[in-house]
Amino acid sequence: MNFRIGYGFDVHQLVDGHPFYLGGVKLEAEKGAFGHSDADVLLHALCDALLGAANLRDIGFHFKNTDDRWKGISSLILLEETMKLLNNKGYKVGNVDCTVCLEAPKVNPHIPAMQKAIAEKLGIDEDAVSIKATTNEKLGFIGREEGVTASAVALIYK
Repeated sequence: MNFRIGYGFDVHQLVDGHPFYLGGVKLEAEKGAFGHSDADVLLHALCDALLGAANLRDIGFHFKNTDDRWKGISSLILLEETMKLLNNKGYKVGNVDCTVCLEAPKVNPHIPAMQKAIAEKLGIDEDAVSIKATTNEKLGFIGREEGVTASAVALIYK
């Protein structure tokens, strides 16, 4: 088998009164991530990890923030489109490991729903989708609740 690993990272600004989508799930929060699509930082990092593993460039190359087709779109659709690109090259996903960093809201109660949404789009078992959450211990732009980051690693194979 041909195994490949990819890494992805994303960051978004948090804005008062904006909806907050994370891992394909809408969270109740005072602030939400701002971006061209629904700004799901976790799914964007995951798309980049998958695209990188397959040497397919990055999310911005395929889903430009100047293209109105992607304006306000669910990042679950971007993940679906990413999987089509991987499948066209003959790749399948083995597993993914994601970490999100933010101060609020609490992410842990939503992880099972995120795992389910992501596993469904990737065509893998929920057990192959790891999601972890951490804070920045009140330091920097994350600590001041001005932004959110996520990173992801993906294993793909032929």
